[in-house]
Parts: sequence; C-alpha cells; structure tokens
Amino acid sequence: MCLGIPGEIVEIKAGHDDLAIVDVVGVRRAINIGLLGPDQIGIGDWVLVHVGFAMSKIDEAEAAATLAMLNGLGQPYTDELQALAESDIS
Repeated sequence: MCLGIPGEIVEIKAGHDDLAIVDVVGVRRAINIGLLGPDQIGIGDWVLVHVGFAMSKIDEAEAAATLAMLNGLGQPYTDELQALAESDIS
C-alpha cells in the first residue's frame, strides 16, 4: 500500500532549493520539494509526502487529522513509516 504521510519541513537544504528535511512523527528524512516550488515552502510548513516527494502543502490541522486517521490503519502505516525511515534521496 502506498500512503501519503504529513511531514513538517524542519530544514531547507542549503544549495539545494529542491531538497528539504521533514519530520514525520520523529523520523527525519530528506525529501524533494521541487514539485511545489521553493518559494511556496518554508520551515514550519506541513506537506503531504509520498515516495520521497512533497505532493502538496497542507495546513497543520489537516496534518493532525490525517496523522490520527493513519494511526488507525495499523500495520500499513507502520510499514510506510519503516520504509520512510529506510529511504535516502540525499
């Protein structure tokens, strides 16, 4: 199963306008933000992450509601978090 997971931008990589570090429930990973454009994303913004790409910008309330719903999925959500933790696009 492929899931989009909310993550909070905690860093924009210096010298790489298309890369950012997101925090997804404690897992921090580099993701590509090139689909959204560097002028539309900043530290503290929430994005929907899918296979290493920020697919859309979302607000904090939507992120919290989505994370609560994903927690209810059980194992598929755990598997997606594990895949995120093992990924590296840097």
